[in-house]
Formats: sequence, structure tokens, C-alpha cells
Amino acid sequence: MPAELAARVIEVIAKTQHLQPGSITIDQTFADMKFDSLDGMNILFAIETEFDISIPDDQAVQIKSVREMVDGIEKLIVTKEAAAKEAAVQG
Repeated sequence: MPAELAARVIEVIAKTQHLQPGSITIDQTFADMKFDSLDGMNILFAIETEFDISIPDDQAVQIKSVREMVDGIEKLIVTKEAAAKEAAVQG
């Protein structure tokens, strides 16, 4: 997992929740940080905007930690880039 991606995710979570980025670690769960479902939705929307991705609802409900969020975003970005390359080759 690229450290830069993790740092960006932590920055978005911190900004959304009005926390210091240094207070959030990759291994924290959202339960540890006492985030409720509304917090989760706000973070999800901010993440989707920041990375220009769409996180499917069925995947979003399974994300319980910062690490899971980073891993999921990484997979979505890789998939998006691969689809863009494929479209460029065919188009």
C-alpha cells in the first residue's frame, strides 16, 4: 500500500471529522474513533470526491478501518486506471 495514498486517506478523514491527521493511524478502526453511521457517510462522500471514484454500497458497509479504506481505494483506482487504458486502446 503506497504511503502517499494512506496519507491522503488519513488527511480526508481528519478534515471531515475535524481531527488532527497525526491522531489517526492506519490500524485504527472507525469504532475505535467512535465514528457513527453519519460520520461514515460523510467520510465516504469525501473520499469519493477526493479520489474521483465511486464506492459501491455493498463494499462501503464492509469497511471498518482506515487500512480497509485504503486497500479498497487502491483496488478501485487500479480498476479505474485499467479500464481507462483499455478504453484508450480500443478507442
